[in-house]
Amino acid sequence: MSAAHASPTAAEREQLQLAGAYLSRVAEPASLPLWMFVQRHGYLAAAAAVRAGEAPAEVASCTEARRTAADPEVDLQAAQRNGIRLLTPADEDWPHFAFAALQATAQRRVAQWQAGVRARPERGEPIPPLALWVRGAGDLGAVGFHSVAVVGSRAATAYGEHIASEFSYGLAQRDVVIVSGGAYGIDAAAHRGALAAGGCSVLVSAGGLDRPYPSGHRHLYDRTAEQGLLVSERPPGSAPHRQRFLSRNRLIAAFGAATLVVEAAHRSGALNSAGHARDLGRPVLAVPGPVTSAMSAGCHRLIQRDEEPARLVTSVAEVLAYCGSAELSTELSAEPEAEADRASGASGQASWQRAYDSLDAVDRSVLDGFPGRRGSVTEAELSRLSGQPISQVIAALPVLQSLGLITVAREGYRLASVAS
Repeated sequence: MSAAHASPTAAEREQLQLAGAYLSRVAEPASLPLWMFVQRHGYLAAAAAVRAGEAPAEVASCTEARRTAADPEVDLQAAQRNGIRLLTPADEDWPHFAFAALQATAQRRVAQWQAGVRARPERGEPIPPLALWVRGAGDLGAVGFHSVAVVGSRAATAYGEHIASEFSYGLAQRDVVIVSGGAYGIDAAAHRGALAAGGCSVLVSAGGLDRPYPSGHRHLYDRTAEQGLLVSERPPGSAPHRQRFLSRNRLIAAFGAATLVVEAAHRSGALNSAGHARDLGRPVLAVPGPVTSAMSAGCHRLIQRDEEPARLVTSVAEVLAYCGSAELSTELSAEPEAEADRASGASGQASWQRAYDSLDAVDRSVLDGFPGRRGSVTEAELSRLSGQPISQVIAALPVLQSLGLITVAREGYRLASVAS
């Protein structure tokens, strides 16, 4: 098990908070050299080496400007004043499930880096964050199971805002978490639709959570924190620069079991989020619009792609089929054959055996590590029981859950009843 994932003592947890706060300030989000350095040496040693000016050249180049000025104690105090808490992978509510795909893309990117491909991808490095600043009472660890990232143009039309609001309202009524970026236009309509339904919304900000952006959305930030969560990689006081928006989009895509593009022009930031979702292996959905509308041109382009085209969706039921809530979508859709397949597949031991047989050796080992049907386990416990590294466990959990072999529980994960 790597030092970055080791279970900390109470004293170490305080030091991890300081290290996480320091690392989130000292470099820009999604810095691959710093991320690799932390994975190799752990948070405490990496932060100490950076502060002392003893980090390798590629790490020094992205941290030197703030190496001595970054003050984690000041950031943590500012966070406490604003009701913000800091999470690192050692915390129980760190979103391991949502970030499992980012772990996989990060490993592929590390292999490219080691092979000499050093140019930063245009849409940003596809790696997990080192730390997250969070405000709100929701459980971030549960985000990613039944969730949809809703993205689109800031200069949305009335049609786009109506669709974003109506879809988000209908999804939230069915306990689907709505994830978006808090901007004007489609983002705001999606958040407000979810909040109006009394559902949970996750707002991923490009700047510090004490500086709502745009400033006119301060009330939206407050309402979202009351019913859901505000999330940012940047510590309090940080401004939302352009590159931070691009880096932020990978988190929006990671938090969504699917990404829904409601309206997007040809050169829209929403297409950046869709690209991240595609890289993560998540479904990309797109709402068609009038052929005369420039604001729908990006959606139509996604649908028309020769490779991995977006799924065209026109209803809440169609969206539900892609976000981990297929059983709910069939209540609204006219797909009796698909529903019969799902019902029969979920009921019999034969179906469970077919799913088990489809697993590779590592995923099967992780599944075999689960205790009896009534027991639940955390990622760390499952790593110990299965004998698999924590990174393999984290990567296996979404596969097992998508096959209906395990379910999420408040205490961790448990075998689904189908496996009994």
